[in-house]
Amino acid sequence: MKLYSKHHIVFTVIITAIAVSSITLFINNILSRAENTQTQTASSEQTSENQTQAVQDSYKQQDSDKNELAVNTTLGQVKYTTDELQNINVYDKCNEAVVNINTQVTGVNWFLEPVVESGGSGSGSIIDKRGYVVTNVHVVSGASRIYISLSDGSQYEGQVVGLDTASDIAVLKFNPPSGVTLKTIEFGDSTELKVGQKVIAIGNPFGLERTMTTGIVSGLGRPIQNSTNTIIRDMIQTDTAINPGNSGGPLLDTAGRMIGINTMIYSSSGNSAGVGFAVPSSTAQRVVNDLLKYGTVQRGIIQAELVQMNSAIANYAGLDINSGVLVSKVIKNGNAEKAKIKGGTEAVRYGTRNPRLIYLGGDIIVGIDGVRVSTLADYLSLLESKRPGETVRITVHRNRKDQDIFVTLVADSK
Repeated sequence: MKLYSKHHIVFTVIITAIAVSSITLFINNILSRAENTQTQTASSEQTSENQTQAVQDSYKQQDSDKNELAVNTTLGQVKYTTDELQNINVYDKCNEAVVNINTQVTGVNWFLEPVVESGGSGSGSIIDKRGYVVTNVHVVSGASRIYISLSDGSQYEGQVVGLDTASDIAVLKFNPPSGVTLKTIEFGDSTELKVGQKVIAIGNPFGLERTMTTGIVSGLGRPIQNSTNTIIRDMIQTDTAINPGNSGGPLLDTAGRMIGINTMIYSSSGNSAGVGFAVPSSTAQRVVNDLLKYGTVQRGIIQAELVQMNSAIANYAGLDINSGVLVSKVIKNGNAEKAKIKGGTEAVRYGTRNPRLIYLGGDIIVGIDGVRVSTLADYLSLLESKRPGETVRITVHRNRKDQDIFVTLVADSK
């Protein structure tokens, strides 16, 4: 057994204490560094979170600013597209010149006594500050009383100045009070229209006053037969919504000029199906001027009874053409007879549902002033703008050859 002295024991204790202290200090140092690292990491994370929150707050503030800007824009000056501005400007310019027309008709009650009944309704356009309004004939047809309502709610009784069933155009007149200045719509030039061009309609469909719809010109020069079997020439076709109550209202270009008068639609339901028709302003303006000046329209005509050519007539009569307009009969002492246009001599019944008597063997009109005539609509369209007293060159097909005949037009006695 080994023995230690007192000095050895003291020395060993001191060395052991120093070693333990060193180890403890070392461990504490390591732990302290770890805590500092965690603290720095947490601080960094907190800083990052603070920065992220600051950015988010910034975005929220920007969004708030944007929302505030949007509100201010909505409440202040709103930015519109060019198309929207056109619509707004046209409506602001023209809507007060569009009137609502209501009529009353005279009926008979159970005791065979005359009574006043509600008639139809439609639209119209004020074309003169003196109170002249243009609309459709069928809007006021058969009316005993006509009432014209303005945009301010005032209503006046109107009178018929003139009617033209051939174009379905009517001119009315009401007397505005002294000091009242009426808004008017000017005529535009329908001869410059192009298919695809934007057009605007304003009217009173279903009694909803001054309703605006937009569309395009779908077709030009359409000959359309109306409910009275009258063919209206050179109609403008449009997909603009035209419904009952729109009749007689203006069809406008983007400058607010009237380039047509809305007249009819093609529809199986009676409501708009995207196929509407308007009388062109080139026709309407001339008709209105004549109605204001003469009370009737001055058209030059050829005094003859005419029939649309077709394959059935051509085959039956042994003709070499099946288009054009057959001269069935010339009026005695009329301008056609004087010009030596030849009428038919062979009487036949033509038609299945409502057969009528026509005469074969006459001339076939195939041209007017060098323009080809293939249909009765072509013929009527080419004479639409001709005046009584004008001389036209009529090309007829006779004995399988074409020849020209000059005819001086006369006024339509009808």
